[in-house]
Amino acid sequence: MKKLIQKLYGGLRFTWPRLIAYAVGAAALTAVFLIFPFFEGTSFHRMGVYLEAWIFLAILIMANCKTPLESALKTFVFFLISQPLIYLFQVPFSSMGWSLFGYYSYWFFLTLLTFPAAFVGWYITKKNWLSLLILAPVLAFLGTVFIETARETMLCFPRLLIAALFCLGQILLYVYLFTSNVWQKLVGLLAALAAAAFILLTTKAVDVNWTMYLPDDPVLTESASVTVEDAGIAQVSVESTGESSMVRVSSTRLGSTPMTIRDGENEYHYLVTIRKDAEGNTVIDITPQNG
Repeated sequence: MKKLIQKLYGGLRFTWPRLIAYAVGAAALTAVFLIFPFFEGTSFHRMGVYLEAWIFLAILIMANCKTPLESALKTFVFFLISQPLIYLFQVPFSSMGWSLFGYYSYWFFLTLLTFPAAFVGWYITKKNWLSLLILAPVLAFLGTVFIETARETMLCFPRLLIAALFCLGQILLYVYLFTSNVWQKLVGLLAALAAAAFILLTTKAVDVNWTMYLPDDPVLTESASVTVEDAGIAQVSVESTGESSMVRVSSTRLGSTPMTIRDGENEYHYLVTIRKDAEGNTVIDITPQNG
């Protein structure tokens, strides 16, 4: 395994023809993940939307270049070829047609940034404290994505499990490859851990605030009031009354809680459930219960 890693990160020859083939192959694979509905909402679909896979591919190029200028040029050309090709490959299969290229502006901006980023990024191969300083933002970013995808996995297993393991694997791999002593490795891991902890502590598992019709369509009056057994899971209030009676449901957690609506002499009992569906979308179910 050690020999394989050393071969991949320092023993490959990215000649210009090979680099072009590498870019075309990456674009074709990404287009497949985006075109076929089977991959929608999966870890593989993320390659066409998020950065973690492209960081992996870019660092592979940087680690096999002999100078920072070569790293900058080849990484830039790799993105300059691969990104528009992803959209081009999708055009015949998309209802948007050529309008898909409207999304390319974001990736073109990132492509321009790859030249200076890869020039500076090449110095991670020196395995010193400056290398770690350059690498730290990458480790922090991957730590952030790891905790976000791992959270999705725990909420809706096994969704995004591969993406979470992929980010964790990159963190461990880069700390192993581009540091020269145990202190550097420790600092590198702490950078990823600190970013992950920050995201975990400052973000919510879900964040919804929706208006909904009740399933049995009761006609509520202005005197209607709502009682929720566990307000930590959901907060519910009457949004509108009369023939179009609706409630507003807000939540930052997953779970279920009983809810009662009292309207004069009438009582309506429900179970409110906040959950994730198979695609990872937040869903609110309101189910009538016997009084």
